[in-house]
Amino acid sequence: MSGNSRSKRTIIVDGVPLPDVLDETMIRGVVHGFYDEIRRDELLGPIFYQRILPDEWPRHLAKMCDFWSATLLRTTRYEGRPLPPHLAIADLGEMHFRRWLKLFHTTVRRICPPEVAALFMDRALRIAHSFRLAVAFNRGESTIGIEPIAEKDL
Repeated sequence: MSGNSRSKRTIIVDGVPLPDVLDETMIRGVVHGFYDEIRRDELLGPIFYQRILPDEWPRHLAKMCDFWSATLLRTTRYEGRPLPPHLAIADLGEMHFRRWLKLFHTTVRRICPPEVAALFMDRALRIAHSFRLAVAFNRGESTIGIEPIAEKDL
């Protein structure tokens, strides 16, 4: 079996079978395309460059491919805890999450068919909301007024 194909088992996400077009190749394209955008971004690029050394990028990209593969294809390659590194960024705030989501939205809409882009965005919006709540809680701030960011508001 090639690295691009999935097993013949049907993967169900939110009660819907995953489209066959969503595979490791597409995930790699999304991850690499997204981080290309991140590295060029005036707001987010410096944050990443402060934390990921040039020779660490291949490992980081591979880890992010594993994360999205586990998230959408239900593989078991990802081992890690994505939240703690984000909690360590002192000034991480709303504008960063919105920019992250906007760049991610642009990337998945460019690379993926609409139904796959929607799957990626659904997960990204959920992750962003969870992280925003965790950041506020970790800082001792109220989480009461933190509403999910809607895709239409990006």
